[in-house]
Amino acid sequence: MEKYDIVYFQCESCQFIQTEDPHWLEEAYRQSLNIEDTGIIKRNILCAKRTTVVLYSYFNHQGCFLDYGGGTGLFVRMMRDAGYNFYWNDPFTTNIFARGYESELSPSQGFDAVTSFECFEHFVDPHTEIIKMLSVAPAIIFSTEIFSGGTPSPETWQYYYFSHGQHVSLYSYQSLQVIAQRYHLQLLTNKKSFHVLLPEKKSSVVFQTLLKASLLGLPSFITALQGTKTKLDSEALKQEKKARE
Repeated sequence: MEKYDIVYFQCESCQFIQTEDPHWLEEAYRQSLNIEDTGIIKRNILCAKRTTVVLYSYFNHQGCFLDYGGGTGLFVRMMRDAGYNFYWNDPFTTNIFARGYESELSPSQGFDAVTSFECFEHFVDPHTEIIKMLSVAPAIIFSTEIFSGGTPSPETWQYYYFSHGQHVSLYSYQSLQVIAQRYHLQLLTNKKSFHVLLPEKKSSVVFQTLLKASLLGLPSFITALQGTKTKLDSEALKQEKKARE
């Protein structure tokens, strides 16, 4: 934030990087949405395409899913438009686009998977947050930019984002492998920013192929097969509003 000198610690085993106790977070989150994040729309579109394909291929695509740290609700709305039964949870941000589809973190909801995009780097205690997610679903689909090959240089790796001070946990490929092993899950990753933790073994080669196909029209084909919830949600929310009145 161009105000504080802080210490970063790095695990000698898995290379995970974390700041000292982040005493500046209250100040950093006076606005939960970072003004520098001009890629928010582009990122949501890309994550929605990838998730559409992954869910259809690996999960009961007619099941229920939860977006943890869902922000404005844009991703949830996009996934419902793609035909998936998605819900929103985020205690720190106002739900704008997915109103009416909020959910608590409850195992009784029966979620098939949890998504969490651009949240892991914000976690002060990653394991506590992962346990919360795994308490409501057996799998996690998430994004966070990872590094490999030792300590990334601040001059070449902008993901530290010193300017806003919200990134306090930074992950290497090895650290994601450790997380997967700790919770007896398989890690599927593009080794850049998109990752999946699954309870059963899946082919990494097929996963990479699916991610490529997500950019070549497959998401639109899947939505056409299962049908969008755009109009159905509008009618349902309209009826709920009438009932309350």
